[in-house]
Amino acid sequence: MLIHPGFDPVAVRIGPLAVHWYGLMYLLGFALFVWLGRRRLRHEPYRTLGWQPRDVEDMLFWGVLGVIVGGRLGYVLFYKPLDYLAQPWEIFAVWQGGMSFHGGLAGVLIALAIWARRQRRPWLQVMDFIAPCVPTGLAAGRIGNFINGELWGRVASPDLPWAMVFPAAGPLPRHPSQLYQFALEGLLLFVLLWAYARTPRRTGEVSAAFLTGYGVLRFTAEFFREPDAHLGLLSLGLSMGQWLSLPMVVAGLALWIWARRRADAT
Repeated sequence: MLIHPGFDPVAVRIGPLAVHWYGLMYLLGFALFVWLGRRRLRHEPYRTLGWQPRDVEDMLFWGVLGVIVGGRLGYVLFYKPLDYLAQPWEIFAVWQGGMSFHGGLAGVLIALAIWARRQRRPWLQVMDFIAPCVPTGLAAGRIGNFINGELWGRVASPDLPWAMVFPAAGPLPRHPSQLYQFALEGLLLFVLLWAYARTPRRTGEVSAAFLTGYGVLRFTAEFFREPDAHLGLLSLGLSMGQWLSLPMVVAGLALWIWARRRADAT
């Protein structure tokens, strides 16, 4: 049985300025997106269509905007709607924490739909471009969660070699679910998507693979993650994260079928 190291959440202090590890993980995720995006430009059809490095930087800007706005609003709507209804000014207190991946995803979809329209590019083509570049950012975020000792896992058997005690969660050993999600939604999803996207695919298929892959892997990881204390397990013994992942799987499968039928029809 292991003990969480109890990292200092602040990576660097310079006078009154404190740089947190979680913020650094966000920056790492954005840097990886740019690095991978520039390599994605070598893939078809983007190389033939003349996409440029500045397109990657523009998409990052719009994507960050979508993540922040969508992630915050998603957390408010999915996890604590009554609390924020009583104190709506707290919605803007993003420094206090509280972001939802599923809300962030919706925000990115909307933000990049606006960018695609401005650039007169097919929205699904844009989504196919960014899909393989996203999981490394998710992986960085999960490392940030682990460093902060937050979003810990459910109680595990003390015989589990990597069971870990998180002091903030009490004395019982738990699954280090942040690392499970790092490995599944981050590294594994990245490897599978990058390999899949290197070969030319029908428009929409890479996006469909991301939606389905993330939904399945997140659904699986949620079995080891402690549900939010104020929500607990919902209908059928599933967590909020699992219920939000199911529509992603359905949407991914539907999009993949649509993409294949559309290509066959043409």
